[in-house]
Amino acid sequence: MNSRTRTALTAGVLAVALGLGATVQASAGTPRSVSGKPSESAQASAAAPRSVSGTPGQAVTRVADFYGAYIDAKGDYTDPDVTLATALRKHYLTPDFAKRLAAWEKKNAADGVLRAQNVPTRWTVTDNGTMGHSHEVIVTLTFGSGETTQKTRLFVLVERYNHISAIETTSTR
Repeated sequence: MNSRTRTALTAGVLAVALGLGATVQASAGTPRSVSGKPSESAQASAAAPRSVSGTPGQAVTRVADFYGAYIDAKGDYTDPDVTLATALRKHYLTPDFAKRLAAWEKKNAADGVLRAQNVPTRWTVTDNGTMGHSHEVIVTLTFGSGETTQKTRLFVLVERYNHISAIETTSTR
């Protein structure tokens, strides 16, 4: 597969992943939230039509786009798309944060974006407000299914140029 074909395929996967794996809910006076599940079946999507909306430049939309596509890329246990996950990191993370994240991953033997060794079954992204020239977004990841689930809350800092500059387990507010 040549580079041009791979790029077109990756763009198509991103469009489908975001279209099937996320729901954006917004109303005046309430924080924006985005939630989804990786690899929802087309049958489930056909039963209840869903719509996705976002605004370029909004931190919550940007973080939701990143996490939705990243979880889909990592979520195929038989054939995870490492190339796509790497490209998403390069596009969404600041270079400095990417280096710090790689060091964290080496030390903790886990995926630094997810702060885990496995892939979540559900995710929610919620706006947590501005902080100077940055914006904080809360990402809640749910691991497991049925009665054995565990939630992890991550605080994602987005710099003013819409790149992720930190992912922490505590708020910087």
